[in-house]
Amino acid sequence: MKEKHWLKEHWLILLTGVIVGIATLVLTAAGNPKNMGFCIACFERDIAGALKLHSAAKVQYIRPEIIGIVLGALFTAVAAKEFRGRAGSSPASRFIVGIFVMIGALVFLGCPLRMVIRLGGGDLSAVAGLLGFIAGILVGTAFLKKGFTLGRAYPIRNGDGMILPGIMVLLLILLVATPQLLNFSEEGPGSMHAFWLLSLIAGAIVGGMAQKSRLCMAGGLRDVFLLKDYTLLTGFLAIWVTVTIGNLILHNYNLSALSQPVAHSQYLWSFLGMALAGWGSILLGGCPLRQLILSGEGNGDAAVTVLGMIVGAAIAHNFGLAGNPDSVVDGVYKVGGIGIHGMAAVMLGFAVMLAVSLLHLPRKEDV
Repeated sequence: MKEKHWLKEHWLILLTGVIVGIATLVLTAAGNPKNMGFCIACFERDIAGALKLHSAAKVQYIRPEIIGIVLGALFTAVAAKEFRGRAGSSPASRFIVGIFVMIGALVFLGCPLRMVIRLGGGDLSAVAGLLGFIAGILVGTAFLKKGFTLGRAYPIRNGDGMILPGIMVLLLILLVATPQLLNFSEEGPGSMHAFWLLSLIAGAIVGGMAQKSRLCMAGGLRDVFLLKDYTLLTGFLAIWVTVTIGNLILHNYNLSALSQPVAHSQYLWSFLGMALAGWGSILLGGCPLRQLILSGEGNGDAAVTVLGMIVGAAIAHNFGLAGNPDSVVDGVYKVGGIGIHGMAAVMLGFAVMLAVSLLHLPRKEDV
């Protein structure tokens, strides 16, 4: 009886995780970079490059997966009458936090979703990122316990809530109808992609399922630490299991901390980068994937956060803050990672997170 009750409560989030895992495997087989069937941070970075917001030639492409996620969430939200225009919850703070969440993710070379996907490919270097992400979640959760809040959102016109979905439609039109206006990578991760329609459909399915199940890595860990509720976390466990099994079947599983696709061996900075992303995700109320889903539901604050992350990607690559993957040069293994500017940006990010956390604690007169 207990097993039936557990499955009744968790079937949707488990199914979502399996579908995300399968979509990841399909997109990788169809052309996406290895261990990067989905990556919100990487794909938003590619979009920034395609729009000429940065000049890193290897990471420029309009990723239909991002468009699909937002539009898929929009369609399911409208169908379920859950689309509601709302905004006004400290948008400026969310924009800044979004910038540094992106910087932290690009230091690690992946968002929380890609972190799980990397683990599913046998990438042991992602363990440092996982531990850092958990540490960041714990710090953010400590501030939640002290009463941290960015404030309530207020109803706005539903048309205003459609702004980010509208931008996504415009990006799709640019990709399909006028690609000559965009920058596209000729080598590197940006040049590796599945056919646009397949990517769009996969993104829409993932977006719709994530909207219905409320899938969120940061929220999953937050609920574990605050409420002892493992519901959301089971979704990411399902992703990891599905991707792991799929990679084993397809002979794409490589259990190693070295020579992994688009990954580096600076474990300390992988830890700190994801700690920054985890802390910021708690302050924002959700991981990068969740921000896209909320944007599709009409949340203007999440839309501001997404735009902040795209700006963060541009900053990261224009100022040399993002991580570089390990490589082999003339038969010599070269460790990648970040330079002094990236390290300084991570430290600045922690200072910003601390400031935002402290400034949004309850004041004495509010208690």
